[in-house]
Amino acid sequence: MSEQLENTQPQKPLEADDTQPIKPIKKKSTRWRSILTGALGFLLLVGLGGFGGYSTALGDRQSAEAAVTSKQLTEQFTLALDDIAAGRYATAQERLEYIIKKDPAFPGAKEKLTEVLVASTIPTNTPVPTPTSTPDFSGAESAYQRAQQLIQAQDWPNALNALDTIRKLDPTYKTAQVDGMYYYVLRNHGHNLIAKEGNLEGGIYYLALAERFGPLDNSSKGLREGARAYIVGASFWELDWRSAVEIFAQVGAGFPSLWDGTMTASQRFYFASMRYGDELFAHNDFCGAYLNYTNALALGELDKTSKKNYNDAFTGCYPATATAEPTATGLPTEPPVATETPTTTP
Repeated sequence: MSEQLENTQPQKPLEADDTQPIKPIKKKSTRWRSILTGALGFLLLVGLGGFGGYSTALGDRQSAEAAVTSKQLTEQFTLALDDIAAGRYATAQERLEYIIKKDPAFPGAKEKLTEVLVASTIPTNTPVPTPTSTPDFSGAESAYQRAQQLIQAQDWPNALNALDTIRKLDPTYKTAQVDGMYYYVLRNHGHNLIAKEGNLEGGIYYLALAERFGPLDNSSKGLREGARAYIVGASFWELDWRSAVEIFAQVGAGFPSLWDGTMTASQRFYFASMRYGDELFAHNDFCGAYLNYTNALALGELDKTSKKNYNDAFTGCYPATATAEPTATGLPTEPPVATETPTTTP
């Protein structure tokens, strides 16, 4: 056994040069970095999606709230109109003020509030005493009552004097009510000056003062514009008949009875049409003259000069058509038909 062991070849001892150092295994950090980046990206996408959904939900919520608010304000405005019709001005005022607070641009709210303030200042159930020529203003309250009486009597100039007295005695006395009365009196006074007295400039002035206390109604606005156009048209009188006709054609169509103390707008259009027709006739514009004479005839008889020119203008604008002269047989002659002369061939 020992021999067998001796016969075996001894193994060489390991030398230091024959061995290589074991390299340490590096951890793959890039893999973890990729995983971390992907996780962060996923979280970011989730966050953006959540924010987009939140923004959309918030917008939908705001739109829904706006729709609900608009519906509520519309209902309140309808109820305010019912309150005004029933004479419940205090309740209507509260509703309209609420609407304006929520939406200052709500259609018609400010105009109706002005009407309510005006109507609430005018008593309706008290008897109307006869106004005296020498009112006794012993204080702001007395002047206020006096102004109410004068408004009921539609004595606009004296009502304005009473309101001025209130402001002189106590500028803070019932400010909202007095402002409403100022608007009502100035508006009606200006309207009457234009429509009834023919004082166009004065009426325009008082309507402008009323506009400082509240927006004018459409009727007053239209009347003021008509008065302004009337004044412009009158400035062309006897200087430019064409411009006068153009302007008073419009004023006469909208406000035929509007006047300045001398003639109505309809009368001015009638007269200016005749004079402009005469002017066109003198320049041989027969069709233009005939048209203006016809416009004047729709409003009244033509004067002597225009009547004569009217007939001549019609003839000049629509001349008679020339006809062929009849022959002895009663048939119109026709020119002979040219015929070719046959030639003989030699």
